[in-house]
Amino acid sequence: MKKPIWVAVLILFALVAVVVVLRFQSVRESTGTVMSEYRAPGGIPVKGMVTMVDLGSDTCIPCKLMAPIMEKVEKKYRGKAAVILIDVRKNQEPAKRFGIRAIPTQIFFNKQGKEAYRHAGFMSEAEIDRVFRSMGVS
Repeated sequence: MKKPIWVAVLILFALVAVVVVLRFQSVRESTGTVMSEYRAPGGIPVKGMVTMVDLGSDTCIPCKLMAPIMEKVEKKYRGKAAVILIDVRKNQEPAKRFGIRAIPTQIFFNKQGKEAYRHAGFMSEAEIDRVFRSMGVS
């Protein structure tokens, strides 16, 4: 007894749907870490360390474009500077605390915890590197 073709099509459709859902979930998890808040021991900015705070949202287009850059920057400067990512739509207190008017906004603090540089909008990796170099981080 032959199964109708529609059964085979339905099974194929279900398999494709499962693959798409699993792929979407892995992309969501990898980008979700970019915009989640880093819990810095001792607070923000990190004491005794140059700190970059990126305030954005996982629903903001420029923020999404910066997500892979921020992942790379965090890895590049790990141990040399703190890179903190905050989703201000999920946690609004830092936006108020830092006087954020637009996202994304990047704030750089020197080792003494004083604001040294602020930028609103998309920021390229080269620009981030330039600011870190100007603050003595290589």
